[in-house]
Amino acid sequence: MQASVNSPRIWLIAGPTASGKSALALRLAEALGGEIVGADALQLYADLPLLTASPTAEERMRVPHHLVGVADAGEGWSAGRWLGGARAAIEGVLGRGRPVVVVGGTGLYFRALTQGLAQVPTIPAKSRSEATSDLDALGEDAFRDRLAVHDPAAAARISPGDRQRLIRAWEVFAATGRSLSDWQGENSGALPAGSWTTVALEPPRDLLYARCDTRLEAMMAAGVLDEVAALAARGLDPTLPALKAVGYPELSAHLAGDLSLAEALALAQQATRRYAKRQSTWMRGQMADWPRITASDAEGQWREVLALNPDLTLP
Repeated sequence: MQASVNSPRIWLIAGPTASGKSALALRLAEALGGEIVGADALQLYADLPLLTASPTAEERMRVPHHLVGVADAGEGWSAGRWLGGARAAIEGVLGRGRPVVVVGGTGLYFRALTQGLAQVPTIPAKSRSEATSDLDALGEDAFRDRLAVHDPAAAARISPGDRQRLIRAWEVFAATGRSLSDWQGENSGALPAGSWTTVALEPPRDLLYARCDTRLEAMMAAGVLDEVAALAARGLDPTLPALKAVGYPELSAHLAGDLSLAEALALAQQATRRYAKRQSTWMRGQMADWPRITASDAEGQWREVLALNPDLTLP
């Protein structure tokens, strides 16, 4: 049964891993007669559906899903590529007169949808190599001082010891003649302001961590080691995004004989808890104005969604 709403709208549901956001999005999409667009940087890849807790085949039968399991692990999707795909999917769903539920835990994707992305040109590998060599030769203080001449905003905002961002800021200036801050001031690709409704899940930390642990145990029982083994056997570049999936390094280390199964499981659970904490911290900083759902159970979360959206009437 569909909800009674004045017109299709875009719903954005964010939350840390194991918070229940996928189940909530599925229930909302079913109630609205809508479709789901994934905003998860790892569920994009088809190779690790268990480890990334991707929607099941049965769930995809219940509600159409977009940008879930659409890429091979040998590909490396950027935020810009995801944004282009997400905009196309959203426009397609709205064009069919149906609401869209965008759900996931990748904060950068939501920021791209709501604020846009800087259209920085592709930087040659040589520029990064030269910037890295310069940082090593000059030391951080002198390197930062040089950067400040051309990009004072970046030099001021980049934290001490953050080599990656210092190198990025310099390589962009060196390759383009424009500062990274200037490029970032020209964001594009965002959805029209006011076209979406937001909600962020923030269940109690202790309950969230417990769910992280039990979910890893359930993944083990469901055969997650088999899919990890299949991906590891391909010998792909370890820097590819799919091979950085939370839990993959630990479980693949067990398969290689470097960790016992108990050790791998414990380390994967720890990595998942830390990932959930980073996601929650990012949400508090970058989504401070998003309404919060603090319930940890499915019924409680649903009631909070309805309370936050009194114009949404369900039969």
